Amino acid sequence: MTEPTADAPTGRGAFRELPSPMIAVFVVVVASALALVVGGLVTTTAEPSVGIAALGALGLIALGVLHTELATGIERVRRRVAHASYFDLSSVWTFSGALVLPPALAGVVVIGIYSHLWWRVWRPAGAALYRHVYTTATVVLAAGAAGVIVTPELLTGIAGVEPLLHVTGFGALLLAMAAYMLVNQMLVALALSLTSGRIVAWRAVLGDGDDLVLEGATLCLAMLTALTALHQVALVPLVLPPLLVLHRAVLIRQLEERANTDAKTGLLTATAWRGRALRAVARSRRRDEAVAVLILDLDHFKSVNDGYGHLAGDEVLTAVAEAVSAQVRDVDPVGRFGGEEFVVLLPGLPYGDPGYELAHAAGERIRSTVRELVVDAEAPGGPLTITDLSVSVGVALAGSDGDTLDELLQIADHALYAAKRGGRNQVRLGRALSG
Repeated sequence: MTEPTADAPTGRGAFRELPSPMIAVFVVVVASALALVVGGLVTTTAEPSVGIAALGALGLIALGVLHTELATGIERVRRRVAHASYFDLSSVWTFSGALVLPPALAGVVVIGIYSHLWWRVWRPAGAALYRHVYTTATVVLAAGAAGVIVTPELLTGIAGVEPLLHVTGFGALLLAMAAYMLVNQMLVALALSLTSGRIVAWRAVLGDGDDLVLEGATLCLAMLTALTALHQVALVPLVLPPLLVLHRAVLIRQLEERANTDAKTGLLTATAWRGRALRAVARSRRRDEAVAVLILDLDHFKSVNDGYGHLAGDEVLTAVAEAVSAQVRDVDPVGRFGGEEFVVLLPGLPYGDPGYELAHAAGERIRSTVRELVVDAEAPGGPLTITDLSVSVGVALAGSDGDTLDELLQIADHALYAAKRGGRNQVRLGRALSG
């Protein structure tokens, strides 16, 4: 289940510091979740099968608590290294509860598991309580949406011999999975947007392809858990071993990503960028496509550090990194080469003049965006605003300037220094050096 981990107010009084629209959304979402649970419990208690369903809810809560206790150390590390979004593997229990229990009891399962998560993982990590309450409410509503689509009777039909029930039940499961993910992610995206004051990219909520695969795998495991609970409940605890293995595999991947990420800018490190660039060059060569390399250097950055301090300089680096990333595609690797130097690879370009035009246009977009940056930073003398930033850009294109990545880097570096010598704040093309 997606959980926001972006910057937000924390500590005492943090909730009151939120924008008014976010406070209003918080109240509506939490009140809706409570109404679903409390109202549902009032009507559910009158049903004859409520006792069995309640035992099922307690069993899922117990398994969720046991799961958290067994994976507490791993989960604390995962939450520390998570960036824009965090995918909670406890959805194995919450989504399976949504499939086999009435919506109110499924909500009780969510509240029970997430209360324990708060006590054992989030509270020791210093997370804001209001954020965890909001996340819990979004999962309750997501479970309610899934429960409307799938009923235990429909799931029982999957194990039968009637083809129509089989196809219908499987389709309903997929639809319930989509509803569960969509409700949670839309509410998380709304919270991130209102808190940050800008519309967040879906990538910040959905994560990358690996994150989506992880979420899908977790929900598929939840489906199997639900079916097992209906047909052979004694086998449900067997879900725990593969789930713990999945925890460790995910942690290893997150640690690798952290090692490949520059701490100050969030871009790829030089080593990580080179590895990704080499793969992109090989892929483009197989497709008979060109690649372009852009090397950027922040002009007069030393004067920023000397005049305002290194903390202000770090703020400038972060702002420039975000500006560069915003002006290229998601498939374009962006890295920090060291100091105030950045590098971009543009795969999938045509050879010759059309490729140069596209690469030059990308460089110009970056240059003009950096020129318009307004960076608020802290300095020893107090808050300040830094403007009049600029970058010099060197561009090299495969086929015209070289064939290997090292050749392209060398030509782009020469073009960069030509831009520096030419007065800075400009884009120079590699072919112009010999033209």
